[in-house]
Amino acid sequence: MKLRLLILLTTALCGLCTAAAQPAPEKTTPREGIFTFGPGTTISADRELAPLAEYAAEYLGCGVRNGMAGEGSVVLTLDAPDGEPSEAYTLDITPDHIQIGSSTCGGVFNGLQQLFRLLPPEVYARRGIAPGTGIACVRIEDKPRFGYRGMMLDVARTWIGMDEVKRYIDLFSYHNINKLHLHLSDDEGWRIEILSHPELTEIGGFRGGDSPVRPVYGKWSEKYGGYFKQSEMRELIRYAALRNIEIIPEIDLPGHSRNIASVHPEIRCNYPPDTVSTNGYDYRSAWCVAREENYALLGDILGELCELFPSEYIHVGGDEVDMSQWERCPDCRALMKREGMTDPHRLEDLFMERMAAILRSHGKRPAVWNEAVRTGAFARECRVHGWESVKACLDATAKGYRTVVMPGQYFYFDMRQSPREDGHDWAAIFDARKVYGFGFTEFSPEQMRNVEGLQGAFFSEAYVSHEPEKPDYLDYMLFPRVCALARIAWSGNAEGWDAYYEELKGKHYDRMAAMGIRFRLFPPKVGYGDGAFTASADDGSAIYYLMDGSPEEHPYTAPVRTGKPHLYRFYSRYGTARSPYVADKSRWRTITPAVAITTSMGESAKFPYANAESYKGLSRTRRACRQQDWIRYTFSEPVRCREMYLQTGNRQLPKTIVTTGYAEVSYDGATFERAGELEMGSITLRPGRPVKAVRIVSTCDDNGTPYVTIQPPQVKPAL
Repeated sequence: MKLRLLILLTTALCGLCTAAAQPAPEKTTPREGIFTFGPGTTISADRELAPLAEYAAEYLGCGVRNGMAGEGSVVLTLDAPDGEPSEAYTLDITPDHIQIGSSTCGGVFNGLQQLFRLLPPEVYARRGIAPGTGIACVRIEDKPRFGYRGMMLDVARTWIGMDEVKRYIDLFSYHNINKLHLHLSDDEGWRIEILSHPELTEIGGFRGGDSPVRPVYGKWSEKYGGYFKQSEMRELIRYAALRNIEIIPEIDLPGHSRNIASVHPEIRCNYPPDTVSTNGYDYRSAWCVAREENYALLGDILGELCELFPSEYIHVGGDEVDMSQWERCPDCRALMKREGMTDPHRLEDLFMERMAAILRSHGKRPAVWNEAVRTGAFARECRVHGWESVKACLDATAKGYRTVVMPGQYFYFDMRQSPREDGHDWAAIFDARKVYGFGFTEFSPEQMRNVEGLQGAFFSEAYVSHEPEKPDYLDYMLFPRVCALARIAWSGNAEGWDAYYEELKGKHYDRMAAMGIRFRLFPPKVGYGDGAFTASADDGSAIYYLMDGSPEEHPYTAPVRTGKPHLYRFYSRYGTARSPYVADKSRWRTITPAVAITTSMGESAKFPYANAESYKGLSRTRRACRQQDWIRYTFSEPVRCREMYLQTGNRQLPKTIVTTGYAEVSYDGATFERAGELEMGSITLRPGRPVKAVRIVSTCDDNGTPYVTIQPPQVKPAL
């Protein structure tokens, strides 16, 4: 009996310790006693909360007895609002019952998530709580720092379907994220059914194959895509709403519209495009502002979205518009003259005001990217998503716009997390520590009053080439960065990174593993000296190493002796998580032998071959590749190396590449022999003797873009 009581007390105290974890409650008051789950534990709820009672029962394994609260019950109540309804809640745990109360369903949901955090991580497996599990009695009073705590998923570039989105709704809701911004259209896909224009998804929901939309990021040899039927989206909206998440749809306008323009070419500006460089593909991506018929089509589209989505806001884009298309359009130029405009940005103002008017007629408001308010002329009823920089957020809030703060250098989770990991790098390279460290130090009190909250984003250009059918890549990119976002959006970061990191690895790693998240670990510390590797991890993860030429993984248990450190890679694992690879600096060292680059595709004046030849930047050709086009790298002197990596396309993703082809090697500069097939536009060569020249040869007709990007060769010296 004493042993059982000790076990219960230990479990209870551990539960109380986790109360301060992810996110942190505002006020915690310990009480005497323990609440113990048993076979008779039930859930009861006010009538309006019956769906939440059923939701909780799935996790706790308790029966639901609405209106029959008794001893041993978990009770959900809607309290009379004290002022404006909010997501604040009270979680009261006593020896004979647990009560969660709020003035809103969302607040009660938040209280349930806090209860789950006090329980063993296995609660997320939805197999019920083991009888005898105890929680220390406590009263928690809590409310969020910001009412807007969002995540954006780009389902346009890489299709993410119903089951996958539901999974991320669950994962986000566990972290008190309450907004899901769905990026439903872009140059590569249209993902929401419009009943009055079924061709938008029947044709535009797919690219490649017989689609008029060409692939640019991956899966080049197949017709790829998908879309949400309106009935499916309604189901998704209901699923999210129960979990206190509002879905905010985005149709990106007036740029990022190559997909719909491929389905409806007439929406583009009135001038003949240059399609020589793209092998016949019209690469223009903007709606013509002057074409009145466009607003009728947009009225149909936005009208159906307004009817479909309960959200007060419909996001209508406004970012990265190629205004040179308007400047070349005689109709747009005439419109500017009639309106007395000299700046094409005013055309965007006019277009976005038309969108706002359509939304207003349906009782909705526009959300836009920060470029749409650059002139300050757009209606103050809009909500701005500040993505370009902290400065853009400061500008929007200073102009009086309600602003969601999400600068890419902190909150774009498609950015790589260290220099040699996958992902973009144009905004920054950062991990969860930088996310957690975001502060509003430059915002005045007046500007802070215009801050709606914080949002993370995942744009999915790189996802399509990372097996999007599996969640591993997306999980790895999102978590634990989403955890850090959720924490600072809910309760701030006053306790500092060191304290938060101890919580993260000490408590939340186990919860994320129980949630099934393939999250990223911080890399182990690896050092090489005196002919041996030493490695350590501060999070309890197991360390493994691999040697080049073998797929076998070896557990690290003692220093690894070797005279060839460049052959080794180390990483760690913890449950469902893994770290990036780390290695000795000798593995990454490269040399820069003098090289001349020539191609059959012409040279870009803006990005000449000299950029790649000098190893200082990228080069571009004048047009996209066709069959038998080539790129030749000729070295001044034969190069002896252990490895040579030739890459076409962007460093971070396979776009503007030679989509299919092969590489040839010449040892004398005159005769070439085939050395292997390209993979995602690139190839790694391991020549056995000095190389005088290498050549990439195309076997494709185009790459869906107007040029091929050439990166400097990466040459690793022979060791």
